[in-house]
Amino acid sequence: MLLREQAGPLTDQQRKMLEEADKSCARIGSLVAEMSELGKLEDGQITVPRVPFDLGALIVELASSMHEGEDRGVRLETRVPGPVMVTGDRTRLAAAIGALMHAALRERGEPGVIVVETSTASHTNQQWAIVTIGEESAAAPLAAAAQTTPPVFDEWRGGLGLALPVGRRVIEAHGGAIWSAGGDKPRAASALRLPLAG
Repeated sequence: MLLREQAGPLTDQQRKMLEEADKSCARIGSLVAEMSELGKLEDGQITVPRVPFDLGALIVELASSMHEGEDRGVRLETRVPGPVMVTGDRTRLAAAIGALMHAALRERGEPGVIVVETSTASHTNQQWAIVTIGEESAAAPLAAAAQTTPPVFDEWRGGLGLALPVGRRVIEAHGGAIWSAGGDKPRAASALRLPLAG
């Protein structure tokens, strides 16, 4: 009401202070919503709908709306060779994958390219969709890890709220798994796998 000046005109300083307070309230509201989502996922209270959709098209859509890092010369490149059909909750998976893309762009300190690539693989008698996100040097090892090693994912990186912990649980609720790069690899690099639609 104050920002709409229902109680009278604001000075520039008052408007700036109210806008900052409004942004802070929005961040708190977002954090509470993420905590609620995380709790529901942890308790198994969320039923994942099994609706078929093209994961490749979702990746391209998400990338087209990502502008993080552009001011630092960081750009996002997608490599989606064709349709990759999975089943699940498209909205929740979009938020999970979007958080991973955002983290990779945010944590790249210098100009360069973050690649988001889709592929498919067979492992343990299951057909999988594989998505790698990160610098090109980290993509191949992570894609291999997503096929052969148990998942290891650093979800507690600063400044991202609960988006990564929620994202990990969303991917797991879909029967998938997620990995992040370790050692000397860029820590924002990640890979995930989801069952292909049968």
